[in-house]
Amino acid sequence: MLSRLWTSSSQHKHQHQLILALLLLLHPFSATAQTGPNITLGSTLSAQGNNPALWALSPAGDFAFGFIPLQPDRFLLAIWFAKITTNLTVVWSANGAQPVQTGSKASLTSNGRLSLQDHNGQEIWSPGVGGVAYATMLDAGDLALMSSDGTGYAWHSFEHPTDTILPTQVMKKGGLLSSRSSSSAGDYSLGRFQLRLLPDGNLCLNTIASPTDHPYEAYWLTKGTLGTGSYLVFNQSSGIQEVQENSSRVNVTYANIGSPEDYYQRATLDPDGVFRHYTHPKPGAGNESYLDSWSVADFIPENICSAVIVEKGGSGACGFNSYCQFASNQKTCLCPERYTNVDPTDISKGCMPDFAEPRCDAYDSADFVLTTMPNTNWTNTAYEWLSPMVEDQCRQSCLEDCRCMMAISKDGDCLKKAMPLSGGRVDLAYGGKALFKIPRVDTSAPPPGLSRGRKSPPVIISAMLGCSAFVNILLISAIALLFLSSHHRKRSPRAQIDSRTVGDHLQAFGYPTLEEATRKFGEILGQGAFGTVYKGVLTLREAQALVAVKKLDKLARDGEKEFRAEMNAIGRTHHKNLVQLLGFCDEGPHRLLVYEFMSNGSLASYLLGENRPSWDQRVQIAFGVARGLSYLHEECSSQIIHCDIKPENILLDDCFTARISDFGLAKLLMREQTRTQTDIRGTKGYVAPEWFKKKAITAKVDVYSFGVMLLEIVCCRKNIAPEFGSDVRVILTDWAYDCYSEKRLDILVERDEEAMSNRRMLERLVAVALWCIQEEPSMRPSMKKVTQMLEGAVEVPVPPAPTSLISSMY
Repeated sequence: MLSRLWTSSSQHKHQHQLILALLLLLHPFSATAQTGPNITLGSTLSAQGNNPALWALSPAGDFAFGFIPLQPDRFLLAIWFAKITTNLTVVWSANGAQPVQTGSKASLTSNGRLSLQDHNGQEIWSPGVGGVAYATMLDAGDLALMSSDGTGYAWHSFEHPTDTILPTQVMKKGGLLSSRSSSSAGDYSLGRFQLRLLPDGNLCLNTIASPTDHPYEAYWLTKGTLGTGSYLVFNQSSGIQEVQENSSRVNVTYANIGSPEDYYQRATLDPDGVFRHYTHPKPGAGNESYLDSWSVADFIPENICSAVIVEKGGSGACGFNSYCQFASNQKTCLCPERYTNVDPTDISKGCMPDFAEPRCDAYDSADFVLTTMPNTNWTNTAYEWLSPMVEDQCRQSCLEDCRCMMAISKDGDCLKKAMPLSGGRVDLAYGGKALFKIPRVDTSAPPPGLSRGRKSPPVIISAMLGCSAFVNILLISAIALLFLSSHHRKRSPRAQIDSRTVGDHLQAFGYPTLEEATRKFGEILGQGAFGTVYKGVLTLREAQALVAVKKLDKLARDGEKEFRAEMNAIGRTHHKNLVQLLGFCDEGPHRLLVYEFMSNGSLASYLLGENRPSWDQRVQIAFGVARGLSYLHEECSSQIIHCDIKPENILLDDCFTARISDFGLAKLLMREQTRTQTDIRGTKGYVAPEWFKKKAITAKVDVYSFGVMLLEIVCCRKNIAPEFGSDVRVILTDWAYDCYSEKRLDILVERDEEAMSNRRMLERLVAVALWCIQEEPSMRPSMKKVTQMLEGAVEVPVPPAPTSLISSMY
């Protein structure tokens, strides 16, 4: 039996090697490209095409060296795992910070010098040694330049790692790994995290003051465990080890993976600052169904969010003004309310406020409020430490201080801090509160992008003082005519808008203007309960911009009332997770709304598209919708209930940030009003049970709809799926609880590997969703509590079984 098994495995390996050989024969190499392990003098390899171009292949076929395409017309000279074909895994690169274009080439010159030149012939990289006899790709994954004098290596990649070390690789004192700047595909530039073996024999992890190499204080250190003359070695049987002067070994990472011959291994300093030891089944190892999956065997530090120290400089794990949340061995970088990512493509670069910082010469504490973030801290040094001081006093002190942008209230102490804030993190054991200063909801200032480009008459008149008298007369005459024309339009009944209702923060458009902007309403973006949305182009801030124009064509009975509700609700709101209203048209029977354009469409089409969105993207979308709803329910000057939360009403901007739309058509509750009864609104499958029971309608109807949608985001499917027939899966809300209670979330997400690799987050999201869809509204958490549970700021209790009315509706 064992003989048959061995023969089968051997045959499989030979078949794989044969297929690989055939692929190599078919691959379009340059005329002098190598297909074996050695690169001879005079050989060149050109960067071209859409597939990896091999220059050398290790004898066993496990590692390849050559060009890989990063994006259209950008190439990396690199070493990678040759047999892992679905997800290309690079272990070393020559030009990560400077990818080259088509026509670039790598060459081993006749005088024994390896060089990478761009398409203009300029040298981009060279190891800086000459007298090389040949280059060879070793089975360990090491690219070696062999000396022509027979003394061994003139240079080899194992002594010059980038972000990864491999089994048998040794790191001597002074050795260094640098993380990539981000995990984005195609970005191999240096990041701000380092792993170093210091001259004193200590192994440390630290951040740097990028773009320099100045190191900040270590956030992980093996102080006291290393001896003089120590080095680091990757032992393929047990993990990364430190070897001391007396030859004793201490494990840095540990991996119990069975037979090392059956697994590929690597240890990588990842872009998030965590040093992880990965394993991957080799072809023919009996694990063919999992060939495209790397697993984490071990990692350091235990919690990157709480590890990074900022007392002596640096921004922390997530960048300035951001905060770090660690769950399921993964960190998430988040922005506080009213803060946005500096670089939406790289959330680890920190956050910036979407409002102007207070000026002490024109500061009014009444313009600001403090939001509370429990169990959250920014660890940079406080400029003022007040003690003893209770929370209410701390709030007042920060509000009255123009410099204070955030205060920490904990154990009777008040620590006031200024921007930039660093070392932000969520820690459930912390017990303190971060009190974050943000502007009050502005009911008079124009939204960003509309009025800043328009100069007020005093500014225009001031500019006129430097002109000639004749030009001044002409300009004054023109302004007078414009003023009279504007005054006349305001007196016209068709154009008159009640300033108390609309305010000065929206731009009024004429119907012909919007008709022209939309090319006579020629391109439909979508249709909703109250009208149709069209794509248009308008001039805003002296530049053309895409807009979405909503034509309200179903307001026959209560049209004006609904329109004014839209004006009040949307015009006074401003949040990064809401679609911004830019303007309106109210001419006779024509009522239209002008919104900012969302380039990535609706969440519905994104979730159910050809390619499943990544788990991280779905989590961030869920967080964004929760924050937006929390703002509508609890932070607006008057509470807004949406009444129709569903994926079609969640739009995605350029950066796939979730933005809630259509909330202006919901019933606006006055400040003193907490409950209302009205006709059923919403969409089947998302409607809370109280609509059908004629019970009082509160903000909990949105909580219910969010819970349904959260399950859809987790599972990438519709709540009600008729294609399942009488199967238990037909109603997602019912099936989800069964899977949760039976601890079979793998079935619920259809074995989504990304979701299952972050199982704690998956369990949390499902549990929160199940709390949201409880039949009794009082059992559902508020959206503020939902947001805190999602972000890990508060614990999520085990939810009871929800009762759904969906089955009875069909």
